Amino acid sequence: MTIMSLSLPDAITTYFSISNGADASHIADCFTQDACVFDEGETHRGHTAIQAWMRATRDKIEYSVEPVSVSQQGNTMVVTATVTGNFPGSPVQLDHKFELAESQIQSLEIH
Repeated sequence: MTIMSLSLPDAITTYFSISNGADASHIADCFTQDACVFDEGETHRGHTAIQAWMRATRDKIEYSVEPVSVSQQGNTMVVTATVTGNFPGSPVQLDHKFELAESQIQSLEIH
């Protein structure tokens, strides 16, 4: 799929759609069952924990995420995205490092 002329795997496109307010129940469509997300010093493992993290983040702040560049090495994709919202320092650019396994996200680190 393509976001802002970037060619991204369906799982990553779905992740960014959920990040931008789509139904978080679609987590299973993009993450493996035992996937891990590392964000703001915390680890979230498995669909239930990742879904709770996404909902808690969305409840805490309003934001939108726009992927602006991508690089790939093997099963690792780094997507740089502009995150804009009602938080200090907005907008910021964050790197989203995705490890893919069989077309789904196995791990995600956000820096």
